[in-house]
Amino acid sequence: MSQENLPYPYEPEFSFKKLIDDRIGDIKYILQFKKTLALVLVVGGLLGALAAFLKTPTYTARLTFVVDDSKSSGSGGGLSALAGLAGVNLDAIGGASGVLAGDNVEELIKSHKLIKATLLTAYDSTQTLADRYATIYKLDKKWLKYSPDGKITHFPLNGSHNTRLQDSLLHEMTILILDGEFEIAKTDKKLGFFEVNVTMKDERLAQLFCSRMIKQSTDFFIATKTKRQRDNVGRLQQRADSIGRILNNKTYAVSAANQTLLDLNPAYTTANANVEVKDRDKIVLSTVFSETVKNLEASKTMLAQETPTVQIVDEPELPLTKNRLKYPTAILTALILSVLAFSFFKLLTRRASKI
Repeated sequence: MSQENLPYPYEPEFSFKKLIDDRIGDIKYILQFKKTLALVLVVGGLLGALAAFLKTPTYTARLTFVVDDSKSSGSGGGLSALAGLAGVNLDAIGGASGVLAGDNVEELIKSHKLIKATLLTAYDSTQTLADRYATIYKLDKKWLKYSPDGKITHFPLNGSHNTRLQDSLLHEMTILILDGEFEIAKTDKKLGFFEVNVTMKDERLAQLFCSRMIKQSTDFFIATKTKRQRDNVGRLQQRADSIGRILNNKTYAVSAANQTLLDLNPAYTTANANVEVKDRDKIVLSTVFSETVKNLEASKTMLAQETPTVQIVDEPELPLTKNRLKYPTAILTALILSVLAFSFFKLLTRRASKI
């Protein structure tokens, strides 16, 4: 037989009516097992209720703050406002294009460095937030296999020289926190308000972590934003103090030279020249000191203008919002899943028996 004469494989036409009829037939087939289905519903409901009973509640700490950076918002503020009315954000184009401007604050607060620094603060007099987090989530016992001495790994307060194991465990906790437990978002794209939500299984841990995380971020944000100007103020302050000490010494030297000149023989002209030199040096130093102090005060004013204000609007207060798995939700979900699982099982076994 030639290849051209081979018959085409049979392909039934697609029909919505046939598809609906098949599904109705599947439902009728499942309903034949009424007793088994009722038993599945009872077991599913009990499992849902048990899950709601055993599910550990979580607590959500909420904090809102606003960043007021007058310098970055000053340039082009009118243009940004007009663009905002049209739904366009010009912050990334205009003056607010710095590393710590606009939406970059969100990425800063979610940085691993700040989260680890927050975890190493005190929970109470005996443990850090990292120790408490590991205990609540049963990570301390899970990590026993990594401990070289077979003991639970603890994290020192504000530890800066952690071991390789401690750094690895802190990194694992940071990933767990960022994976659904810590959220930050802008309440409005046109405003500078940010909302932080921390959800954990320990109420006090959630409150402390939320508050201290913002404190760590605020300090780092302000220090980074004003670092150059603060360094400039520090250099000018050091120079002003140094010149001031030298000027004081010159003042005493000129006074002593003038006192000596009163009792000196007028024939000695060298002493007069020495007094004039010292007096001239004092005048020069006074002028330099005056200009240095003037520049120092100007730099301090610029530093005050460049320092952003991070104002806490709402702080997390006890008792925190308690999140529990509600019984109706758990039971209804378990019923649906159990019925679906039973139906798929029966349909698959029927299809397998036909084959």
